[in-house]
Amino acid sequence: MDAIVARAMARWPDVPDVYGWLSLDRRGQWRLQGGTIGNLGLRQFISRNYMALSDGRYVFQNGPQRVFVALECTPWVASLDGNGELRTHTDAIMTGLQRAWLDDDGALLLEFSEGLALVDDRDLEALTATLVDASGAVVNDTAQAEAIEALLDAQSPGLSLRWNGEDLPLQRLVRADAARKFGFVVEPLAPV
Repeated sequence: MDAIVARAMARWPDVPDVYGWLSLDRRGQWRLQGGTIGNLGLRQFISRNYMALSDGRYVFQNGPQRVFVALECTPWVASLDGNGELRTHTDAIMTGLQRAWLDDDGALLLEFSEGLALVDDRDLEALTATLVDASGAVVNDTAQAEAIEALLDAQSPGLSLRWNGEDLPLQRLVRADAARKFGFVVEPLAPV
């Protein structure tokens, strides 16, 4: 959190929360009332001050004001940077990768130390090229397609995503169950 934000919180502790203004889309872009935020400095400020609350809601701490974030899919969006590193939409290197998930829409999700991240669809091809079978052999496109179909049909194809020498088991995740399973709130609502 920026120092200026912490000082503002101490100075004005009772500023009302904001709901329904800020969202995070499937490609990790901040949206204000549906429109993409184009200003780089503002995007970076939001990213530096984005955090989870203990109840699974995500907020942007804007000085003393909490701006609740609606999530199009997950609280984190992963993408490959120019060096082949996985980074979140906040530009943090992803650590503690545990599992890979494929949801019912064919999206790839990664479980890591901060929770669940949707992989930006522009990086799917590069990441699925690292899928290996139970013997550790990289699977070709045909075998990959068959295994993904089996996974979507709730069968276990025995695939893993190989990343930095680790094999992350690929499992099926029903999109509607993701928020409950991983403890995040997709659409935070103002208290009534």
